[in-house]
Amino acid sequence: MTEKEFTGKTALVTGGSRGIGRAISIKLARSGANIAINYQSRDADAIATKEAVEKEGVRCALVKGDISNPEAMASVTARTREALGPISLLVANAAISLIESHNEITFESWRKTMSVNLDGTFLSVMAVKDEMLAQNYGRIVCISSVAALRPRKMQIHYASSKAALSALVRCCAEAFAPHVRVNCIAPGLVETEMGATIGPAVTKSIIEATPLARLGRPEEIANAVHFLLSDQSSFMTGQTIAVSGGRVMLP
Repeated sequence: MTEKEFTGKTALVTGGSRGIGRAISIKLARSGANIAINYQSRDADAIATKEAVEKEGVRCALVKGDISNPEAMASVTARTREALGPISLLVANAAISLIESHNEITFESWRKTMSVNLDGTFLSVMAVKDEMLAQNYGRIVCISSVAALRPRKMQIHYASSKAALSALVRCCAEAFAPHVRVNCIAPGLVETEMGATIGPAVTKSIIEATPLARLGRPEEIANAVHFLLSDQSSFMTGQTIAVSGGRVMLP
């Protein structure tokens, strides 16, 4: 794999300002990609990530917007193209996670979760696929979760939204082939602000149930994303890969 494999290419990373998204943005910048960082709030975090990306010697654009809104998502991609050119790489990473029991979950919280995690990913993919197909080149990675692969009694909505991504990826991979590849990563618990919301007791139990006996690091998820976007994975499409320290092992 060449150090600057993505030189001249534009990567759009949704939810790209913090946590896993920040690590992905920096990793792709180190391989030469110009980065469009999508985010919805917390301008200071977005500016800090932009500065980190630009230290890698590439261009970076902040494209604030709600990806679950069709008009806003269209604006995000339009501003990305205006600033950086055609989009060749997409990482659909933006998500929300709510912790609620079956007695607490409401249709409103169900719809909110589905709107961001599933609708937002669908809109992101649909917003870039035509130009990728026209270029005969495109790479898409969607970020799911091991919650999609194991029961989550406190995250019925979150787990359901993430499970749907694997079906979306499989269908799009077949539809967009052979020149556009689409894959999915299902991270385990990672050391991020979102991951910390489950609390120390649950975190401890997860570590104890993980063969590698620790949490993941955002940079490790970014490495897997880089692999799936790169030519190192040139014979892979439609796949969901668990990056979970062995906590989930797919057949």
